[in-house]
Amino acid sequence: MVSFEGFSAEGGVPIYLQIIMYVKRGAVSGAVADGDELPSRRVLSALLGVNPNTVQKAYRMLEDEGLVQSRSGAKSCMVLDAEKISRIRSELTEHDARAAVTAMKQMGLTREEAKRLIDEYWG
Repeated sequence: MVSFEGFSAEGGVPIYLQIIMYVKRGAVSGAVADGDELPSRRVLSALLGVNPNTVQKAYRMLEDEGLVQSRSGAKSCMVLDAEKISRIRSELTEHDARAAVTAMKQMGLTREEAKRLIDEYWG
């Protein structure tokens, strides 16, 4: 079962997108594996304190990407393989790198200052 114990909603980003990113990060890290069941929409909406339609939207989008398989009356399960995980890793890496670079540019950091920060925090 995919656990949402570590999920923490952040302001400014729609909850359904945060659910999607949480599941994808879990897949990349190995915390979420092929065949893992997702909590029911009702259970997850109660756990997160959100509208069930929000969870439904996230699950539907994961289904559209081929990462989740749902059947009427049955549990929703993850559908992962090495190719999908590699694609997700590339997508998340690009998204996060672009966001970090944009933030550093907005703060007026030079490329050299940004590189120094990355080197400092990498260790």
